[in-house]
Amino acid sequence: MNYRHIFHAGSFTDVMKHAVVALILKRLRAKETPFGVLDTHAGIGRYDLTSQQASRTGEYLGGISRVMAVADRLPPELAPYLNAVLELNPEPDKLRWYPGSPRLERQLMRPQDRLLLAELHPEDVETLRREFARDRNTSVQHMDGYHAIKAHLPLKERRGMVLIDPPFEVTDEFERMTKALVTGHGLWPTGIFALWYPIKERPAVWRFHEALERTGIRKILAAELTIHEEDTHQRLNGCGIIVVNPPWQLDQNLEAVLPALHEAMAARAGGARVEWLVPEGTCPGVNNKGE
Repeated sequence: MNYRHIFHAGSFTDVMKHAVVALILKRLRAKETPFGVLDTHAGIGRYDLTSQQASRTGEYLGGISRVMAVADRLPPELAPYLNAVLELNPEPDKLRWYPGSPRLERQLMRPQDRLLLAELHPEDVETLRREFARDRNTSVQHMDGYHAIKAHLPLKERRGMVLIDPPFEVTDEFERMTKALVTGHGLWPTGIFALWYPIKERPAVWRFHEALERTGIRKILAAELTIHEEDTHQRLNGCGIIVVNPPWQLDQNLEAVLPALHEAMAARAGGARVEWLVPEGTCPGVNNKGE
């Protein structure tokens, strides 16, 4: 509960994560019926990149600052995400505010859509409440994000997304995420689940993916973006997102978007990868090659 995202706001991990979230929400908006979003580890909503905390690390300089500098040359699929950033910063050359996932989600949702936010940090939850004090369709809960999954699913809208984006302060976070997905999917099997994770030690990611494959859940897509060689686990080499029940053509969109973001952020190593861990027509935990 000591984690404060302001130190990392607008970093390459935020850019990757929020680009994926924006693509999912764009697809949900394609139908007129309302949808809901549950954000389990919400943070404060928006972040001041000129603050002392953000300036101390300067992570946004290698992330959103570089992306916005070449925004006019990026794929059109990124427009919803980039426009959400521009909405908070009318002068793109004076980048100050970065939309955390709650602010991004609300900007890309319609008046009839409902946003549920869970945040455990006592100071951050109060900041979050002030951010959405006048928004009747946004609810802020002071609670553990994993408990929120049990408390709020299935969403009454029947369509929507759950974003699980923990701070990874504990050593068993991958296991906790897997259990949370099993619980959430059991309650709401048609919902879209997006799970963000860091890439430091590749074997830990392999074990996480294998655990997901063993859950019996189908339609599991994995997308990753790395900016360093994976020759040490002492730094953050990249990040990934698992999407369960991904919207139509999300895999194709990510195959176009992620390499463009990697290039825009001038990463000297790493790259982008999109793969199906469990396609729709396969049986998890079984060799699907007929052998």
